[in-house]
Amino acid sequence: MTDSDKLSVINHLQHQYTRLLLVLIGIICLTGTALAQQTPSRVDQLSDEQVAEFYRKAQASGLTEIQIEQAAMNQGYTLDDVAKMRRRIAQIRTQSTRQTGQAIADTGIVRGLPGDLSRPTSDTVLLPRLDSIRRPVVFGASLFQNASLSFEPNLRIATPRGYVIGPDDEIIIDIYGASADNYKLRVSPEGSIKVQNLAPIFVSGLTVEAAEQRIVNRLRQAYQGLNRPGSGTYATISLGQIRSIRVTLVGEVVRPGTYTVPSLASAFNALYLAGGPNPETGSFRKISIVRGNKVVRTIDLYDFLLRADQSDNIRLQDQDVIRVADYGVRIELAGEVRRPAIYEVLPNENLKTVLAFAGGYTDEAYTASISLRRNTPRERKIFTITEPDQATFMPQRGDKYTVGRILERYENRVQITGAVMRPGEFALEPGLGTVKELIQRAEGLRKDAFTNRANIFRERDNMDTENIPFDVGRLLRGEQADIPLLRQDSVVIQSVRNLRETYSVSIEGAINKAGQYGFVNNMSVSDLIAQAGGFQEGASASRIEVSRRIRKDTVTTGSAPFNTVQIFSFTIDQGLRIGNDAQTFALEPFDIVAIRVAPNYEAQQRVFVTGEVMYPGNYAVLNRTERIADLIKLAGGLKSSAYLAGAQFKRRGSLVAVDLRAILDNPTGEQNLLLEVGDTLMVSRISEVVAVQGAVLNPVLVNYEKGARVDDYIRQAGGYTENARRKKTYIAYQNGRKDVGRTSKVEPGATIVVPFKPLEDKRLSPTERIGILSLIGTLAATAATVLINLSRTP
Repeated sequence: MTDSDKLSVINHLQHQYTRLLLVLIGIICLTGTALAQQTPSRVDQLSDEQVAEFYRKAQASGLTEIQIEQAAMNQGYTLDDVAKMRRRIAQIRTQSTRQTGQAIADTGIVRGLPGDLSRPTSDTVLLPRLDSIRRPVVFGASLFQNASLSFEPNLRIATPRGYVIGPDDEIIIDIYGASADNYKLRVSPEGSIKVQNLAPIFVSGLTVEAAEQRIVNRLRQAYQGLNRPGSGTYATISLGQIRSIRVTLVGEVVRPGTYTVPSLASAFNALYLAGGPNPETGSFRKISIVRGNKVVRTIDLYDFLLRADQSDNIRLQDQDVIRVADYGVRIELAGEVRRPAIYEVLPNENLKTVLAFAGGYTDEAYTASISLRRNTPRERKIFTITEPDQATFMPQRGDKYTVGRILERYENRVQITGAVMRPGEFALEPGLGTVKELIQRAEGLRKDAFTNRANIFRERDNMDTENIPFDVGRLLRGEQADIPLLRQDSVVIQSVRNLRETYSVSIEGAINKAGQYGFVNNMSVSDLIAQAGGFQEGASASRIEVSRRIRKDTVTTGSAPFNTVQIFSFTIDQGLRIGNDAQTFALEPFDIVAIRVAPNYEAQQRVFVTGEVMYPGNYAVLNRTERIADLIKLAGGLKSSAYLAGAQFKRRGSLVAVDLRAILDNPTGEQNLLLEVGDTLMVSRISEVVAVQGAVLNPVLVNYEKGARVDDYIRQAGGYTENARRKKTYIAYQNGRKDVGRTSKVEPGATIVVPFKPLEDKRLSPTERIGILSLIGTLAATAATVLINLSRTP
């Protein structure tokens, strides 16, 4: 599919969408009688959900645009209501377009064109991403699509001078002074007003000023000396409710027809109501206002768009006709101009004038020439228009002018980067034509410059890059001939820092901020310790070690074994004063300083005891030889209610099976474990229940009975299940120990567990498998029959 075909499909889609929106107005008008009776602000009462619902109904409507307008007027909707509805629809269309555009951009397809947009069909039209096609816009078309710009007349202003009175206008006469009276008179279809006890006064066709003089003259028959000095009686004449007039828009407008507008309405207001000139066929520069079969004004919208000139926006009169002609010459201006668009060109307007319409060139435009693609009777032709010819070149219909972008290259640029004082771009000019002059212009080398080698990267004639190395030191000392520079040359001078590994030192161990630090010359161990935040509490000041890399190649020494590092030891006090043996020792790059912890230093080791002890809580371990029995002593001993057989000892969250009774009876036994940080001992009260779990009929908690056996408790749980492994029955005691066998002793708080037998692999027999497959086939056939019958139902 070509680009023109793609744009045609998109145009058709937009046309269908616009038509549905117009039908939406008709549906709202036809179904909005109830809303019209509720409140004067009818359109404002409609929610976005209601508009969306009406949109779905509008898809099935066959109303024409004229029928829509007639239906709106018959239901009591005013032109203001129609304008508000257009703004609401424009907002919804904007939101809908964004969502639809995103959906199309995500999926890359539009289904069901040109029918129902929401119903997929068998045919699909593959479209590119909408944001990849820059469709040219017609300059000025957006003026009448802006919901915030309607050109509606202001009806709350003083009576404008020169306003011509007509039938249905309301004239207000206010008499004050020696006499007081007030009249609100409407001009009759015959063009006159009637004041009580006076003859009719004909005012139709008169301006407000002329009508005021005629009315005052007639009122003097009833009010002697009205508006004369010394009479004491005065009158003011003003305009009340203005009449409505009907104007007709024909030709290439979006919605041609006859519109009822206020008598203060202007030509732009009527054009906005009709949607403006048709962007596809209408002229924006030849819009005629016909009054009494004579053209009284020709509107050029470019005067308003480009210069805000509203001199052509004249006030309309009843039965005026606005005709939008077909456009004559349109050209497209694309590329590096400020407003790329399609422009309409009048006779005697040249290309320079059209460039002014587009706001001129952008900052990146190539202004030396413009490329033109012109249609001939048989094919297309390319022209190149130079800048001097633009003022005399006359555009023709269908021309497409493209302004290119300047090249990303420079006529006289050279660059220098790296270890110089002022790197950057410089102009290749007299006085700056060699490498030495370029370095001097960059204010010389930095102190860290690597002077043994530098590079010039030069662009060859075939656009390849060539590397030219040179010795910077010799060149600056005059020992080597200076090198001439060419356009686009780039000089790179390396820093010695870039040619080596980044220097650093590390510190670890009992230091507050262990880590890696930048190396500086003459840095001592004390300096590094101070930079790392000083010693931790447990640091040993008597043993500081520094490990250093051996930079020589140890393979060539011929001796074995080969050491890979050197070790240095120091003694430092807490005041960071180094001993006499290390006053001159300085760190070197990549040294690692290790701060050891004092041999007997250890943070407090805390253990926890709770339950039936005299003083439960956290306790510190005095030394590494303390055990569980010592913890009981630290807690003040046991309470009388303590149940030793049920005591639980946990380490790192796991239950350790120990017997506290045996520990206290024999403190030197193996069960009296050494304490570790985080150990927990819980001494509970005696539990009076026994739990029975596993393969029994009724897992349950039963009361403890002294002397009762395992089978006695299992009978209370309903006995074994069929898949119980009776011989594997075991008892889990409260302290974590376990005992296997039905003859084991049951203690308070114990849990009797009866394991299940493993599940057997019961496979279906061949006969059972055939029966199940037959049943599945029957169900599938039945389901298919039901679906076929449902699809045939209308």
